[in-house]
Amino acid sequence: MIFVTVGTHEQPFRRLVEYMDNWAKDHDEEVFIQFGYTDFQAKYAKMQKFLTREEMAQRISDARIVVTHGGPACYSEVLRAGKIPVVVPRSKKFGEQYDDHQIEIGREFKKRNNILFVEDIDKLGETIEHYDELSKDMDPSTCHSNNNEFCAHLNQIVDQMFQ
Repeated sequence: MIFVTVGTHEQPFRRLVEYMDNWAKDHDEEVFIQFGYTDFQAKYAKMQKFLTREEMAQRISDARIVVTHGGPACYSEVLRAGKIPVVVPRSKKFGEQYDDHQIEIGREFKKRNNILFVEDIDKLGETIEHYDELSKDMDPSTCHSNNNEFCAHLNQIVDQMFQ
């Protein structure tokens, strides 16, 4: 199963949703799309507007491939689940985001060699077809959260303020 998520951003991501529905038409693999605010009725893929955190984790776990929008929190979750995500960033020029930060951040993650970054959606099918080969030498464990360190440091700062 291929799980596609566009996240919860209020701007639609029709380009990705429509592409993956068309991809599902010509391939014998289930495609499940979390489509958010995208106004599109799939003909070939299964769809759901939003997922709970638990449903999202389960879909990521069950998927052979996870295709995600360019929100780093989302693809970091895929990495923490031990999988290499296929990341398709939203673009300002298509009205999918207010700026191109998803492209900029994605390019930096790509340098770390732990995501498959697809800026040209016409290359998404090729990336999916060659996923195993493209991801075989990539290590999802290179992504780790700094939340605990950040919170500990913030606690120190706050404690010092009240001493």
